[in-house]
Amino acid sequence: MADLSIDFAGIKSPNPFWLASAPPTNTGDQVMRAFDAGWGGAVWKTLGNPIVNVSSRFGGIDYGNTRMMGLNNIELITDRPLEVNLREIREVKRRYPSHTVIASLMVDTKEEWKEIIERAEEAGADGHELNFGCPHGMCERGMGSAVSAEPKVLMELASWAVEFATKPVIVKLSPNVGDITEPGEAVLASGAHGISLINTIKSIMGVDLDRMVPMPRVGNASTNGGYCGPAVKPIALHLLSQLSRHPQVGRLPISGIGGISNWRDAAEFIALGSTSVQVCTAVMHYGYRIVEDMIEGLSDFLDERGMKSVNELRGRAVPQYKEWGELDLSFRVVADVDPGKCIGCQLCYVACMDGAHQCIHLPGRSEAEARAAGHTHIPKVIPDRAVVAKGGAPGARVPFVDEDECIGCNLCQLVCPVAGCITMKEIPSGKPSETWNDRVQRGDDFVPGGLRTTEAARKARGESA
Repeated sequence: MADLSIDFAGIKSPNPFWLASAPPTNTGDQVMRAFDAGWGGAVWKTLGNPIVNVSSRFGGIDYGNTRMMGLNNIELITDRPLEVNLREIREVKRRYPSHTVIASLMVDTKEEWKEIIERAEEAGADGHELNFGCPHGMCERGMGSAVSAEPKVLMELASWAVEFATKPVIVKLSPNVGDITEPGEAVLASGAHGISLINTIKSIMGVDLDRMVPMPRVGNASTNGGYCGPAVKPIALHLLSQLSRHPQVGRLPISGIGGISNWRDAAEFIALGSTSVQVCTAVMHYGYRIVEDMIEGLSDFLDERGMKSVNELRGRAVPQYKEWGELDLSFRVVADVDPGKCIGCQLCYVACMDGAHQCIHLPGRSEAEARAAGHTHIPKVIPDRAVVAKGGAPGARVPFVDEDECIGCNLCQLVCPVAGCITMKEIPSGKPSETWNDRVQRGDDFVPGGLRTTEAARKARGESA
């Protein structure tokens, strides 16, 4: 069995699965139950001067049969007294000395940072996570995501924490910025020891059309909150990758957060540079027990790949993340429909006709009917194959892909409801590998058929057109 233990900036953890700072880490009792379930670490719900929360606090987005695809919250940091939280941190570390407990912190002045860091360390916290990401309530007070938006301020505040702390300092970044590398570089300049991201995304979940009040409703009003859950995973992976491939910032350990719900999500974050992963929404939805499948799934994956440690997976996918201009323009794939699996729903045909490149045809039509439907290129032969798959529509025909016209966009495969029915097969283009940057470097990046103004300007500069 592969070794799942990690070392995050000197913080040892039995596995990379940590609970994010959120309601699931609000009390010592919760954290201890989580550790019993198998979680390797927990980032305590953010400590600071106690606040007053509102009711209600959460709003959800459902999609199809999936409940809570996205979650919005307008809850603030802990509303419990600081001393109560510190006492519980002390007890958790006494009972679970080999598990990771990180104190999430958010205060204002330099003096407050000094006091809260010292008290968190006295309680036994293994490290500090500076909450510079909360996008509601606290940012209006000059804290939370307001700090991530100002790299110079971030660098100064984080340097205070580094000055006062004897344990590792992790800076939690907001996704609500134009360029994530700017706050990332500020973290590096501050001397902090690691980064966690992403915090939640500013959002409004919807509108109660009966009351004409945004949701979640607090009396006769609402406010923007922080968006999380499975829907934010692609955004989190992108921002993680921007930092993990940065030549300097990428040397810092990163704790990845955002939509992680299962072992595969965790593996993707680790492959893109995360040392640990933090989970919140999935636990709020399904409970602490989900970590059992995460541990088993990740262990099996590593064993199947011949990896002795989870550390061998870290960053494996980073070199393959490139800018668009570095992609191979000669690479080509086309869609292929398996007639043995097709049920004749024709979703691929509709999607291709109305949302893509009109290269999927329905058998049994005349050329006139096909052109009337929107096709401009008619193959010489369109196979007429009946649907034979179990559960298929009676009398339906298997759609046909015109490979000469298919541009390999993947849309048909994405909408197909039958797993493995549509695959994207690679077709040798017969051309040497070439990127857009190659064309730019050679000066032959002009594509005919555009603006006359552009063509004239290129000619005036002596460039090919």
